[in-house]
Amino acid sequence: QVQLVESGGGLVQAGGSLRLSCAASGTIFSIHNMGWYRHVPGKQRDLVATATRGGDTVYAGTVKGRFTISRDNAKNTVYLQMNSLKPEDTAVYYCNVETQYNTYWGQGTQVTVSS
Repeated sequence: QVQLVESGGGLVQAGGSLRLSCAASGTIFSIHNMGWYRHVPGKQRDLVATATRGGDTVYAGTVKGRFTISRDNAKNTVYLQMNSLKPEDTAVYYCNVETQYNTYWGQGTQVTVSS
């Protein structure tokens, strides 16, 4: 069994910062990609950022330059540092972990940015 536990969401003023964390535990011995997606009611779940085990990263154009994804492979943990937050960043953020055969999702954490 695999569990992804997210933390770090909350309410922040526009221009502020938050850091999300996601720790994977269970029967995962080798994680390939780790990343973050976000969902707003009425819209699809969109990629925010992903990182390979070696550190290669991909960002959505809407967050590039403001968000930074990083990971601690020894702890099976991925982080998302979010700076210069905008109201349009408000969403439920979901951690995503990919192994060779499976994809796992976190429970989601709410990020709300007020104007």
